[in-house]
Amino acid sequence: MNRIRVLLAEDHETVRQGLRMLLDEQPDIEVVAEAANGSEAVRHCKTAQPHVVVLDISMPEMNGLAAAKAIQQVSPTAAIVVLTRHDDDAFVQEMMTAGAAAYVLKQSRSTELLSAVRAVAAGGRYVDAKLSQRVTPAREALVKPRPPTISEREKEVLRMMAIGHSNKAIAADLSISIKTVEVHKANAMRKLALHGRIDVVRYAILHGWLKEP
Repeated sequence: MNRIRVLLAEDHETVRQGLRMLLDEQPDIEVVAEAANGSEAVRHCKTAQPHVVVLDISMPEMNGLAAAKAIQQVSPTAAIVVLTRHDDDAFVQEMMTAGAAAYVLKQSRSTELLSAVRAVAAGGRYVDAKLSQRVTPAREALVKPRPPTISEREKEVLRMMAIGHSNKAIAADLSISIKTVEVHKANAMRKLALHGRIDVVRYAILHGWLKEP
């Protein structure tokens, strides 16, 4: 039986070693390469030819979202399993839309990762049981991932909010009323399923928004 070839992309060495031990213990799985950041993961995909890429989201140089998109270009047959602590609804949607076939939480049991690896290697999709039980968009992502869309003005309001600007400062900078700022903020957060400023900051980091133009 051909074993499932796995590339591990995780910036914390201790975690990566533990994941490797877990996967290599399986009779049907072998780790063929490791990466400490997204850029390395993309490079290794070209040479290691993995069947499955286990990919963290928060990594230096190139985060998981950018890496997932790049991997789709250089190794379109590789299935991506996202392994992360982020259980935010918006993260699930974004990563599945970027090409990931599975989304697993690090805080879940190790069997979740093993199930995900085997599922995507067989051509299926997988979302962590903790998410699929409580997050409707996560269940929908199994069938048809759809990117959440917000307007450019809503995006700019959220970006400025993440940077730390007050509603008053945002209104002055964009030449709109404070009430309009509040409406844009509420609409964007509803569309993206973000529940507070911490969620907005995480989302902004994922998309590289935290840079002043």
